[in-house]
Amino acid sequence: MKKSVKNKFKKNHKYKFYQKTGEVTRKKRMCFMITMVVLFMIGLSTRIFWIQFVMGDKLKQMAYMQHTLERAFNPKRGTIYDATGKKILAVSGSVESVSINPVNIKKEDREKLAGKLSELFNLDYESVLKKVSKRSSIETIVKKIDKNQSNELRTWLQENNIKTGVNIDVDTKRYYPYNTLASQIIGFCGSDNQGLMGIEAKYENELKGLKGSIVKMTDAKGGNLDNEGEDYIEAKNGDDLILTIDATIQGIAEKYLKEACIDNVCTDGGNIVIMNPQNGDILAMAGYPNYNLNEPYMSIEEEYANNWDNLSKEEKTKIQQTMWRNKAISDSYEPGSTFKLITASVALEEGITQTDKAGEFNCSGGITIAGVRIKCWRYYRPHGSESLREALMNSCNPVFIGLGQQIGVSKYYSYLNNFGFMRKTGIDLQGEGSSIFLAEDKVGPVELATISFGQRFEVTPIQMVTAVSAIANGGNYIKPRVVKGIVDSTTGEVRNIEPQIENNVISEETSKNVLSMMESVVAEGTGKNAQVTGYSIGGKTGTSEDGVNTGKYVTSFLGVAPIENPQVVILITLYNPTGEGGHQGGGVAAPIASQVLGEVLPYMQVVKSNIADDEIKKVLVPNIEGMTINDATRALEELNLVLDNSDNKSENDVITEQIPIPNVEVIEGSNIIVK
Repeated sequence: MKKSVKNKFKKNHKYKFYQKTGEVTRKKRMCFMITMVVLFMIGLSTRIFWIQFVMGDKLKQMAYMQHTLERAFNPKRGTIYDATGKKILAVSGSVESVSINPVNIKKEDREKLAGKLSELFNLDYESVLKKVSKRSSIETIVKKIDKNQSNELRTWLQENNIKTGVNIDVDTKRYYPYNTLASQIIGFCGSDNQGLMGIEAKYENELKGLKGSIVKMTDAKGGNLDNEGEDYIEAKNGDDLILTIDATIQGIAEKYLKEACIDNVCTDGGNIVIMNPQNGDILAMAGYPNYNLNEPYMSIEEEYANNWDNLSKEEKTKIQQTMWRNKAISDSYEPGSTFKLITASVALEEGITQTDKAGEFNCSGGITIAGVRIKCWRYYRPHGSESLREALMNSCNPVFIGLGQQIGVSKYYSYLNNFGFMRKTGIDLQGEGSSIFLAEDKVGPVELATISFGQRFEVTPIQMVTAVSAIANGGNYIKPRVVKGIVDSTTGEVRNIEPQIENNVISEETSKNVLSMMESVVAEGTGKNAQVTGYSIGGKTGTSEDGVNTGKYVTSFLGVAPIENPQVVILITLYNPTGEGGHQGGGVAAPIASQVLGEVLPYMQVVKSNIADDEIKKVLVPNIEGMTINDATRALEELNLVLDNSDNKSENDVITEQIPIPNVEVIEGSNIIVK
């Protein structure tokens, strides 16, 4: 009995133990489940909050993009005008582009559509068929086609009842009306209308404008949704630019530069820079060889053009780099004797010498500096007793070497900095190069001697013409520029870019003295060939080696006109002339200055120094566009004007354009350039 009670007690106790244990387990299980539910709800709430409030805008945008088909189109790029504001140098015209939405093209239409697109636009059929058969929302077929082609496609689509999947959108294409004129300044654009060279690249932000778009709602696969139209977002056209380049002056410079490079067999080309010293405006910057802006990847030089397709990729690239390169700003050269103008200016400013002190210097054929004998170019027949004016007229090296020694390295380098030779000019063009000088602490007596007459260092043509402009304008260094105004495409408001005077270099008195000596150089010295009848021309010739022991030379002429009130500074630089005329600046470069200034000064209506104002006869340029060369020649002769037919156009050729434009007042005897 006792045993039975005892066993029963044990069973009850065990049951209660298991019952209690079970209850604890269930409670734990319930707590765990509740905890998991709470955590799940917290996680779910957090996720909902994240999606709704943190990622909401982004997801909404993604959903919109998934159901939206957007086709962007280019704005009209800003027009580029010459200095007159009347000659268009670059303009964007309307063309069209073709794209497709493959998901909206019926399977049975794909092959014939690919065939028509490849036939019409001269494309590879297999490549087009691959695009047409893709499961993508949009594919580009061809860009910048003329409207004749797009209209033919429209007609074909209508005839074949293809109403969806093919888009023909407005686009723009860059045109350059004057082909080669100022090509190395203007530059050109890529396939997407982005500027790649020159002004087109430098002023990309102003010229490019803002793209427009056509937006359409689609299903998830990119297909059309019924009853959904298209939203058109208008493009904002780019701003226009007004250059300092005068198309007429640029054309004159390019004409004579090309003739000079061909006649003198200049193996490495040449350039001409014409600058207004009063405000820094670059009136012309011509380079040879140049290129056709409408076909920028092909050479216009006959020896290459006729064999272009047979040239290797490396050969084409080398030719392209040469013709695109604006050497007037990017390449440095040894200025030679033109740099004596700088030495003379410094010596006069420092009171070391005078312009006309008779017998102040003596040329014995050379000068010894630190044990090194440096010869005068006319060592075989020394110049003898000279004043500073006579030394500049004779381009006598020993005189300027002696002046350099008196100035000293520190003072000379201070002036080099003030004249802008130790820094870039900051001209608003891409790719400006730097000068090459020895560090000041490395310059000894011999090095200073060679610098004093323009050798064993290098500057860029734009640095040289800007420095001499400071001499011409009374002593102020003015930053050169090629853009003088920006026109807002929306309002038409013109924002003028004001000239920048950076520092004073020399006094007005020194300026007048140097200009007077430059006039003597042209009147009686080495620059005689630069004379222009009726005008006071000043200048300095230069001849230097193109590198050490290369056997190549650079010949140049730096001119100012008119001396009494300088309006132009011109620098002509020819690289390695190998023709029968030799390589001396006075014999090769100076005559080109005479030709260029002989046309530029009358065009600018600069009064001849020996003619009174009331004796000058002016006439209005007639409209000769549409006339033949023969008829235009007679019409101009009646007004005492000359038709420039240097390209030997046929008498029956019809004139499509003229420079200057009709109704511009010019001096009798002026040349009229025609195309």
